[in-house]
Amino acid sequence: MAIEMTARSLADTQQADMSSGEAIQPRELSGLPERSIPVSRFLRRSLRWTRRNFSSRAKLLSGGEVLILSAPKSGRTWIRTFLCAYLCKRHGLEFTLQPGRYDHPGFPRVIFSHDRFEHRTKGNRWDRLRGKYLVPRRELRKAKIILLVRDPRDCFVSLYLQMTRRDPSADAALKQKSVSELLRDKRFGIRGIVCAMNDWLDEFSGRKDFTIIRYEALRASPAEHFRDLLAVVGETTPDMSIFQEALEFSRFENMQKLEAAGVFDSKILHPGDVRDPESFKVRRGKVGGYREYLSAEDLEYAADALMKLDRRFGYSS
Repeated sequence: MAIEMTARSLADTQQADMSSGEAIQPRELSGLPERSIPVSRFLRRSLRWTRRNFSSRAKLLSGGEVLILSAPKSGRTWIRTFLCAYLCKRHGLEFTLQPGRYDHPGFPRVIFSHDRFEHRTKGNRWDRLRGKYLVPRRELRKAKIILLVRDPRDCFVSLYLQMTRRDPSADAALKQKSVSELLRDKRFGIRGIVCAMNDWLDEFSGRKDFTIIRYEALRASPAEHFRDLLAVVGETTPDMSIFQEALEFSRFENMQKLEAAGVFDSKILHPGDVRDPESFKVRRGKVGGYREYLSAEDLEYAADALMKLDRRFGYSS
């Protein structure tokens, strides 16, 4: 029952999509308290105004039954690989990281997006004015929402390494910055990640179909939490033989081997330099690994930034 892969099935995957099923409350996956912070009338009006997309890219962010939002480097490639491995095998289809090509009955449609973070960091002023990277508000009303979160310090370090060691399209000026300098950058630094996470929680925490998944919980117990994830996208009674196969396929060690071998012919899973382990998309996935890259002064700065993060996420400084 091996997962089948071909060059065609592993084509470029800038936007992957798949669908939904029974909702899981946030507390069931992440221990998030049931208490929600009321969103002010002014903030609601502001969110309605800013949550628009007038660009042609809006179509790519539309039609999803489940939306998975996250800051960069929160583990979404791992989740995507598992979901695609399971769902493609479950429906007897060739493995792909871009399942939107399948118009198959029962195959769920999930859209992945960095949403607010990309809105603030990518493109030019015209892109931001049009809301090019935002999921349209009307689409949010139709879909279940999963917020994938990770300790912002680990997110930042992984993002720094991606921008400076892996991403050829990254701004040249940013590539020249040290980890300490980029940590303090207004857009790409840790405070930008914290801001995006807080904004998402403010926007969606009052919804019953909103789920938070913590990367650290997935790492600690992948089988348990991937079963919960499948339930959210409609697989409430998964085929356990396929589940175990998908779980094995998406192990970090296996994904690293496949990436190094060039099996994934895509921008998502392709190293910047096969000789440089830090340039791999599937790099380390270590919880708390940021301590190995940040100085004492940087750690203090990051801890101060974390003080602004909503405590319901469960990350402490």
